[in-house]
Amino acid sequence: MSLSSGHSYLAIPGPSAVPDRVLNAMHRASPNIYAGPLIDMVDTLYPDLKSVARTTGDVAIYMGNGHAAWEASLSNLFSRGDKILVLATGAFGLGWAEAAQGLGINAEVMDFGKRDTISMARVHDRLSADTAREIKAVLAVHVDTATSVRNDIRGLRACINASGHPALLMVDCIASLACDRFEMDAWGVDVAIVASQKGLMMPPGLCFVYFNKKADEVHKYAGLVSPYWNWTPRTRAPELFRKFCGTAPTAHLLGLRESLDMIVHEQGMASVWARHETLATAVWAALDCWGTTGSIAMNIADPAWRSCAVTTVAINPPLGTRLRVWVEEHTGVTLGISLGMALADDPAWHGFFRIAHMGHVNAHMTLGALACIDAGLKALDIDHGQGAVEAATKAIAAAVNAANS
Repeated sequence: MSLSSGHSYLAIPGPSAVPDRVLNAMHRASPNIYAGPLIDMVDTLYPDLKSVARTTGDVAIYMGNGHAAWEASLSNLFSRGDKILVLATGAFGLGWAEAAQGLGINAEVMDFGKRDTISMARVHDRLSADTAREIKAVLAVHVDTATSVRNDIRGLRACINASGHPALLMVDCIASLACDRFEMDAWGVDVAIVASQKGLMMPPGLCFVYFNKKADEVHKYAGLVSPYWNWTPRTRAPELFRKFCGTAPTAHLLGLRESLDMIVHEQGMASVWARHETLATAVWAALDCWGTTGSIAMNIADPAWRSCAVTTVAINPPLGTRLRVWVEEHTGVTLGISLGMALADDPAWHGFFRIAHMGHVNAHMTLGALACIDAGLKALDIDHGQGAVEAATKAIAAAVNAANS
């Protein structure tokens, strides 16, 4: 018997759930791309995208996923042989470094492992030792989707400043934007990259590169910039086709307009951040209960370093895969696989799963997912503590009462 009929829930950290309103906005005949309402509508996207990232800088829109955003950001700033420092706290920091190396950039990786945040002392010492100022930029991932660690970006900028180093600060916000608080200008970020399929509540297909005046000045000397990735026409050209180096992704742009209406004009960023924090707290409360016995544990032990978008869970292998498969087959909830925590052919790979709580999610989606996991633990006779779902409901009730008091 399966109880998975009905609406399924893709509780993975991207692509996230897409609102019906966004899907409906996209489901229409292709509009005129040379004149008419589309031209004016696209112009309205840029100020709202900037509002989400809390910046007065520029933002370029590309057709592509997060990997495309990596390459776009790198191509616009560097030449072959340039040196950068990449701070890795999981698979996606390492991936950004690999993308740089593939372009001929000298990417030095400082790896902090899979269960820890960036060590500011180590970064300070490395930058202070770079007396020749060879390092052009420091790259970090705000929230690594694989490990679910949330790094202190404001603290990283303070660390760079304290070392007296002029390096740019570049931040991957693919998993964090419109989920975890991010303040590009206030935190001193020079370049931020984003993709559409997570907090922006869109299908995969769009990516964004934000940049400030300091980064744009460096861009003038970039030897890797190409006609397609060049962010200058994408942010300054009057013609729509030049903003997209050809035909615009019209359906995605129409969907993005609807998504930004929901995020910026209806909910507001403070409310979006509070909702994600509340749902994350409910997930953590459940995991704290489950972890009182058995092997279940959150990958990031310190709540201060946990993302409000996704939670990576460790459990004795192969229980992670067994639980994930049971929950999908019998309840219609799809949890995230282990990603970057172990090699796919290593038995340890089956000792992790991920719970996403990002984007278009609410209390009943999160509580439903937790209840289905709880059912799976019981059905598979996996040792776990009791009272998890009740703890999650109490966390949500307490947050709502506090907000309304």
